[in-house]
Amino acid sequence: MASFNRVILLGNLTRDPEIRYTQSGLAVCNLGLAVNERTKNANGEWVDEPVFVDVTLWERTAEIAGEYLSKGSPVLIEGRLKLDTWQSPDGQKRSKLCVVGQRMQLLGGRQAGPPNEGAGRPAPRRESPRPAAEEYDAPPPDMPPGDDIPF
Repeated sequence: MASFNRVILLGNLTRDPEIRYTQSGLAVCNLGLAVNERTKNANGEWVDEPVFVDVTLWERTAEIAGEYLSKGSPVLIEGRLKLDTWQSPDGQKRSKLCVVGQRMQLLGGRQAGPPNEGAGRPAPRRESPRPAAEEYDAPPPDMPPGDDIPF
């Protein structure tokens, strides 16, 4: 049986990004993301109900998040679900479902700098430098694009 693990989230950061580095020098960034779900209440009025999601980013994507995002920033994250399990200090087994971000797109305008800097240009799409083979949108860099492929 085949399976598929893909998540796409659009929301706002609940806190500033937390950047750390592993002993081998890889950047790791933890984000809190609030995603609103719009539902009708008993009176028939639309209300936003937030869903809070923990996201982990790696490598250059993590560094970019630390540089350009802050609490309240809108962002689009694509990734996969991961179940973290651990044992609490009181001996209880705990688990939490989180997202490992594989792609990130910055949304909104620049937060700092001179007025109108970057106006009219969309935020660049950011991806981890080494996506899995099934995640490539384009041929690898050593392959010619489009009709120039020799097969």
